[in-house]
Amino acid sequence: MNWFTGTMVFIILWWLVWFCALPIGVRPADVPEEGHEPGAPVKPYLWWKAAGTTAVAAALFGVVYWLVASDYISFRDLTH
Repeated sequence: MNWFTGTMVFIILWWLVWFCALPIGVRPADVPEEGHEPGAPVKPYLWWKAAGTTAVAAALFGVVYWLVASDYISFRDLTH
């Protein structure tokens, strides 16, 4: 896996984990303020979610990199 492919795999993994983490812990306001969306979260904790997403994506990338580098799964063998 070259650096470009590795970067793209990490970005895709990061966005997948990000969208899975966004709804975690979201609670709407009991009484929304004037002009605010009623379903908007009170405290979305985006920095914590971004940090957790980066950690989980890095761990998943490590697994993907190990699978590709160790030839445990070889896409070249599937073509024969």
